[in-house]
Amino acid sequence: MDSITQIAFNARQAANVLQTITTAQKSVFLNQIYSKLALAKADILAANKVDKDLALKQVEAGKLSSSLYKRLDLEGAGKFETMLQGIKDIDELEDPSGKVHSATKLDNGLDLYRVSCPVGVLLVIFEARPEVVVNIAALALKSGNAAILKGGKESFHTCSAISKAIREALDAAGSEGLNLADAVQIVESRQDIDALLKQDKYIDLVIPRGSNALVKYIQWNTRIPVLGHADGLCSTYVAESAKLDLAKTVVVDAKTTYPAACNSTETLLVHSSHLKSNFFQELAKALVVDNGVTLKCDAASLATLQKEGVAEIFEENKDKIQASDDEDYDTEFLELTLAVKTVESAEQAIEHINEHGSKHTDAILTEDEAEANKFMAGVDAAGVYWNASTRFADGFRYGFGAEVGVSTNKTHARGPVGLEGLVIYKYRLYGQGQATGNYGTGEGKKEFLHERIELKGNDTIATLRG
Repeated sequence: MDSITQIAFNARQAANVLQTITTAQKSVFLNQIYSKLALAKADILAANKVDKDLALKQVEAGKLSSSLYKRLDLEGAGKFETMLQGIKDIDELEDPSGKVHSATKLDNGLDLYRVSCPVGVLLVIFEARPEVVVNIAALALKSGNAAILKGGKESFHTCSAISKAIREALDAAGSEGLNLADAVQIVESRQDIDALLKQDKYIDLVIPRGSNALVKYIQWNTRIPVLGHADGLCSTYVAESAKLDLAKTVVVDAKTTYPAACNSTETLLVHSSHLKSNFFQELAKALVVDNGVTLKCDAASLATLQKEGVAEIFEENKDKIQASDDEDYDTEFLELTLAVKTVESAEQAIEHINEHGSKHTDAILTEDEAEANKFMAGVDAAGVYWNASTRFADGFRYGFGAEVGVSTNKTHARGPVGLEGLVIYKYRLYGQGQATGNYGTGEGKKEFLHERIELKGNDTIATLRG
C-alpha cells in the first residue's frame, strides 16, 4: 500500500471508530485539543510569523495576492483566542449524530427509523487560512468524521505547528482504548492532492476552500462528491425605497469590513431613481472618500459622479471613480473595489444576479416587504438577505460555532456548512423475524401499516425505544 493510500485507509479506520463514540467522549477530545493548542500558542505564532515573512516577500515580488496574505495572519488582535473559542463553541453545540428525523411503523414489531450519521472521511483542501485546521478538526470530531487536510504552501509552518498539537491531543485517546491518532491528518504537497482525489474507496467528501481555480481543478479531477463554492461574487441591490442611512451602513460594512472574504459584496446594483437625487453621490462618498473604495461604474452612475457640482466631492479621489467593463460584473475583486450597475427594477436586479452571481449570498435594501420577498424568492443563491450585510454569511454568525466552508451546491448542505452539513443519514429497521414474502396482495398476505411514529424533537433511538 503506497503512502497516500495508507493515509486514506488510516482515516477510514479512524472514521469507523468515531461513528461509535459518545457525545461525552467527543467533548473530552475537543477539550484536549483546546488545551494542547493553548499550551502551544507561542510555537504556533512563531511559525505563523515565519509564514507571513515568507509570504510578504512573495507579495512584493508579485507572486502572491495581497488577499491571500491577509488570510494567513493568526497574530492579529484576538485571532488566536477566537480560533480557540471556536472549539469551545462547537463543543457546546448539540451533537448532530444519532438524531431520528423520521420514524414509521411498517407493521407491528417492524419499525423503520431515519437516523443522522457521520459522512465518514472528509478531504479538506484550503489556501492560506491556517485556523481552518482547527475549525475542521473540531467540526469533524463533533460530527463523528475523520479529516484529511491540505493547506496552501503559504501556511505550511503554521499548519504543521497546529497539527502537531492536535495529534498530541488525539494520541491521548489511546488511553481510552480508541485509535484516533489518524482522525485528523495533514498532507503537504500538491502531488498528495492529486493522489488523494483518486481515493474514492476511502474518502467520502471533498471540501475545497480557496480560489476559483482551486475549486474548479478539484471538481474536474475527482469522482468523490465535492462540497464548496468556486467564487463569492455577492451583490447588494439598493432598491428605490431604500433609506440612505441604512444603505450607507450596510453597503460600507458589506464591502469594507473584510474585502478578502468570500461574503464581501462585489457588485452594487442601484435603482436608477437614486441617480436623480443626491442619494447615490452620498452613498458613493461614504464608500470612496470615507473608506477608500474604488468604484467601477456603468455609464449612468459614472456620469452622475462626474457631473458638475458632484465631481468636486471626489476631486482628491478621482482615480477611484472608474468606468466599468463587462468583465467587472463577473469579478470577485477581494479588495476595496466595487462594480456598480444601474437597474430599473427588482426584476432587473434579480436577472443580473442570476446571470452574473455565484449563488453565494445576495442582499436587497428596501422598505417594501413584498419587494424584498420577491427578491429573496427570485434570486438563486444559498443566502438571500433583506436590509442586512452579505457579511453575515458565516457559520459563526449563524450560530454554527464554526464552519467547514460555504456551499453553493444544491445538495444536502447549502450556505455556511456547520455540523448539520457534516452528517447524512441511514435507515435502521428493527424487526422480529419478518420476511418480505409475508406481505403483498392475495390470500394469506399481510398489508403494511405504514403508520407515522410521532416524534417530539431531538429524538434518538434510545428515547424512542427505551
